[in-house]
Amino acid sequence: MGTSTTWGRIAEDGTVYVRTADEGGERVVGSWQAGPPEEGLAHFVRRYEDLATEVTLLETRLASGAASASSTVVAGTKLRASLPTANAVGDLASLDERLGAVLAAAEAKRGDERAAKAIAATQAVDAKRALVEEAEKLAQSNQWKPAGDRLRAIVDEWKEIKGVDRKVDSELWKRVSTARAEFGRRRGAHFATLDEQRKEAVAFKEKLVTEAESLAESNEWTPTANRYKSLMSQWKTAARASKDVDEALWQRFRTAQDKFFTRRTAALDEREAEFRGNLEAKVALLAEAEAIDPDADLAAAQAKLRDIQTRWAATGRAPRDTGADFDKRLEAVAEKLRTASEDRWRESSVSSSPLVIRLRESVEKLEKKIDRAKLAGNGSEVVTLESQLATQREWLAQSERPAR
Repeated sequence: MGTSTTWGRIAEDGTVYVRTADEGGERVVGSWQAGPPEEGLAHFVRRYEDLATEVTLLETRLASGAASASSTVVAGTKLRASLPTANAVGDLASLDERLGAVLAAAEAKRGDERAAKAIAATQAVDAKRALVEEAEKLAQSNQWKPAGDRLRAIVDEWKEIKGVDRKVDSELWKRVSTARAEFGRRRGAHFATLDEQRKEAVAFKEKLVTEAESLAESNEWTPTANRYKSLMSQWKTAARASKDVDEALWQRFRTAQDKFFTRRTAALDEREAEFRGNLEAKVALLAEAEAIDPDADLAAAQAKLRDIQTRWAATGRAPRDTGADFDKRLEAVAEKLRTASEDRWRESSVSSSPLVIRLRESVEKLEKKIDRAKLAGNGSEVVTLESQLATQREWLAQSERPAR
């Protein structure tokens, strides 16, 4: 004897039927021979429940957004097409209605998704086009590091933008690639030129350093100091080498320069100390000369002055701001003695012969020459002139002797 429910039955021969709205009212969905009819009917009901679960899942995922409209249409259409031949017992017509409703909702949503996708694609194209335009502007930039960093970031951003038609994407990417290549070419040319300039700068500064080091031991204080100033000016206007090389060259330059100026300072201090000592000696000699009394023993006074002049000439230079003044004062003493000598000669030799006059003039000229030679420090000329003076004085003395 068979078994039946609201939506199906099992005949006595084990054939399983599901009730339908079609003509005839039912169709065969299988056969059950493995046990009681009730179990067989329950087996085919569970198959229906599995189908119903699939329909519910489609409805739920579509409503929640967990499934796209397109995937829902594909799955729902496939499931609905299987219902007329489904080996299940249950209200298949209601499942068909529900699937029809799900498919209608999915189709409507798919239209919205397509519109949104079209909008997203347009926005993606616009976004990539903006990156293209930015890359093309950066291709002409001279801000090498920030521009290079930004071009690398543009590539990363490009990869994150999806949904662009492959052909359009390829065309836009070519422009980005061209811009990057142009920037790379310009940057390479710039740094190649910079490398060449740095090589030239290194060679030029090496030359300056070499000269600076060669001058470090110079004793030509003023011209060498001026040359160092010139070298420094050239250094400041020269192009820069790489940081490490430039710093190393600069340290060599400064070391040589400091060595020279340290030596010059020490030498100038030593010379200044010598000048101060010479100044003290000249002050003492000047005081001794200015103390000579021409009204006393004139010959002794003149001898005293000559001795002072000899010692004066042997004394080194004094500071520049005192030398000329001191020389004038010593010359004034000599002039005072010459004046006294002339006065006495005129007093005692008014009636002297022309020969005596000439000899006296010759002696005076020689004395003046000797004074100048001593002031100039010309020892050899002093010796020659003093020999001539001795001869002239002897002649003069003989000429001045009274006749017997």
